[in-house]
Amino acid sequence: MMNEAESKSWNVKWVAGLRVLISFLLVVLLFSAPVTCSHQNADQNTTSASNKTSAFYEHTWPGMELGWKITMGTIIGFLGSAFGTVGGVGGGGIFVPMLTLIIGFDPKSATAISKFMITGGAGATVFYNMRQRHPTLDLPVIDYDLALLFQPMLMLGISIGVAFNVIFPQWVITTLLIVLFTGISIKAFLKGVDTWKQETLAKKEAKVNSQINDIERIEDATHDLQRGDRVNESHNKTSQSRKKVSVVENIYWRELGLLLSVWLLILALQIGKNYTTNCSVLFWILNLLQVPIAVGVSSYEAVLLYKGKRFITSKGDQKTNLQIHQLFVYCVLGLIAGMVGALLGVGGGFIMGPLFIGLGVHPQVSSATSTFTMTFSASMSVVEYYLLKRFPLPYALYFVAVAIAAALVGQHLVRKLIAILGRSSVIIFILAVTIFVSGISLGGVGIANMIERIEKKEYMGFENLCTYGDRTFQED
Repeated sequence: MMNEAESKSWNVKWVAGLRVLISFLLVVLLFSAPVTCSHQNADQNTTSASNKTSAFYEHTWPGMELGWKITMGTIIGFLGSAFGTVGGVGGGGIFVPMLTLIIGFDPKSATAISKFMITGGAGATVFYNMRQRHPTLDLPVIDYDLALLFQPMLMLGISIGVAFNVIFPQWVITTLLIVLFTGISIKAFLKGVDTWKQETLAKKEAKVNSQINDIERIEDATHDLQRGDRVNESHNKTSQSRKKVSVVENIYWRELGLLLSVWLLILALQIGKNYTTNCSVLFWILNLLQVPIAVGVSSYEAVLLYKGKRFITSKGDQKTNLQIHQLFVYCVLGLIAGMVGALLGVGGGFIMGPLFIGLGVHPQVSSATSTFTMTFSASMSVVEYYLLKRFPLPYALYFVAVAIAAALVGQHLVRKLIAILGRSSVIIFILAVTIFVSGISLGGVGIANMIERIEKKEYMGFENLCTYGDRTFQED
């Protein structure tokens, strides 16, 4: 816990940093508009010259001009990032419809910018959370052991889900998205209601205990004054000093190093794979090499958890040794989360957040850990999209700045709100609302696209992965 002077110092630094970020956002907006407009004149208003370099993919990049579209997009993007990062889901389900329906990007470019925004918001949230402690335990708010168990399998699942996204037709993906997101949001809402009730009972018990303790403290204070005993005061100071740790001490460096290693290895394989001939021997070798990396690191963590050398400590007093079948189920759930997230084009946060809460993890820890794991997968996509030049950099930088500012504001305000209300269930309700809104907006966009394809009498069946032409890295 920080004392009052440290708290004021941190708030001053936070406000100053936010002002700098907002200034940068405005500079990017003002200076990038004429640059984009000059590109418009050269490239016929909405289509970039890079279309000529690709035989498969033509993108639509609207000009960056101050107006109602930018204003509305900024507001929606800000709210989406604020709620998304607080809930631990990123906000991609809100970003993509905003970028396509309001700003005017094509779906693939909108997805690329959305991933960039998710990475920016998630990165800012992780930076914010790296100095935060667990709300009830003497631990970091990010559960590194939980992340190490799930993240490698999540990234492997994303690789598999990308292939499914190519194979499955739009109507299947849209149907799954609506059904899954509706079910998850309802379950999360019910979990929030249940947590709210438990918090209400806990507050009542705390009030009763407080009254009893007040009486005991008065009696103890009388005795302390008589004999000059200050044991309780020194104990409290010792407890407080133990909870004060630096950012360096608040990070588990070995676990973070393993997570970064998995990220780098799988990213290298993804980039290499997409420069090979589709479905060639080398293509499949690079795909299969991801399996031992992901399974190996998750298995390493699972063995330590099984032997009792590591614990999912964020669950508090539930530090029992996990059984083999439980660890297997957890790893499979991480794999499924990545597959479903990539299949639906939203990332794993929409699955991992509710999953962690369902496992009994504290809502604040669930949000922080889900965002932490999501940062790796989203940033990997951003690197790939950047190499492809799938998004206009001025637009991307502007909306990333919006996402970062929103993430910091959202984290700060929600922590204040939780401190005032004494209810962490607020995070679960934010999670449920964000997932529901995302499901409705993405489902609406998917239905509109299907209707357009039906009117044009386009093919709407399953695709062949090995003959699919519009692949991510098949551009010059």
